[in-house]
Amino acid sequence: MARVDVTVRGAGIFGLSVAWACARRGARVRVIETARPGAGCSGGLVGALSPHVPEAWNPKKAFQLESLLMAGDWWGAVEAETGLVSGYGRVGRLQPLADEAAVGLARARAEGAAKLWQGRAEWRVVPAQGRDWEPASPSGWLVEDTLSARLSPRLGLAALEAALKARGGELLLGEGEEAGAVVHATGLAGLEALSAALGRRVGAGVKGQAMALRFEAGGLPQMFLEGLHVVPHVDGTVAIGSTAETAWEAEGTDGQLEDLHARAVAAVPVLAGAPVAARWAGVRPRAASRAPVLGAWPGRAGHWVANGGFKIGFGMAPKVAEVMADLVLEGRDGVPEGFRVEARR
Repeated sequence: MARVDVTVRGAGIFGLSVAWACARRGARVRVIETARPGAGCSGGLVGALSPHVPEAWNPKKAFQLESLLMAGDWWGAVEAETGLVSGYGRVGRLQPLADEAAVGLARARAEGAAKLWQGRAEWRVVPAQGRDWEPASPSGWLVEDTLSARLSPRLGLAALEAALKARGGELLLGEGEEAGAVVHATGLAGLEALSAALGRRVGAGVKGQAMALRFEAGGLPQMFLEGLHVVPHVDGTVAIGSTAETAWEAEGTDGQLEDLHARAVAAVPVLAGAPVAARWAGVRPRAASRAPVLGAWPGRAGHWVANGGFKIGFGMAPKVAEVMADLVLEGRDGVPEGFRVEARR
């Protein structure tokens, strides 16, 4: 590549998304990845793009809403560039309600969604119907939202990589020379480096485990069962995950994943007997504030940070990518105050 305008370190969801957004605007982009695309937590299985609850509104929730609403067109552009499938689908989500108190809270949140979601999606309380693809609900009621979507993490990363290369971008595995503006999207290692540079803990790793079952659920909605995601994908699998472990002895899968499997089958019996297609474990970067870490790297002119997508990285990626491209290429700063790197001092 004769000229490089932007170097992105890290080929996870934030790194490849920022690279693609810059390349679409005509920048010459180089991505440097030490292992392989998705080698960290972005190479998982779950791919749930789900909103925060529509109450106690704040800039983080507003940012995520914008990202979820733009995701269909954004991923559609990625797919159109090469014809590859990302697995994106706005399939909605079902959640069981435990008792009358939960039903009352859910109805209040429906009123919040009507005001906050701009009429572009709904959060509603509906009666359970006893369908095979439906979580068991003690109260007989479910929350159904039409904003939640799913994306196949591995298909999505492959589509982003291909789209970037179609626009003249390059991906270097191992080491490579930095040139132009440098965006650090290096997951847990990046949070640790930023913590060392700022002299305080910016974030830490949280282990997650997930599983994919061989089961064809087509475009049926995903489910959320007291912290457990059950997500149907276009490749004929259903993802189950994930754990959130702040302490662990080994980085591989273990009995906690088998417990997730058992919980999913108990709640959705139609999954009983579905063969296991894949197991995954990884350590995800969680910022101390739980919000992404975006903006200029303090004291390093021309260096930028896009990190901290713990659990919401794929859902936040379209908006993160465009905001970072605005900032790096055009100097337009749309980073919410609570996301800023400087706020971590």
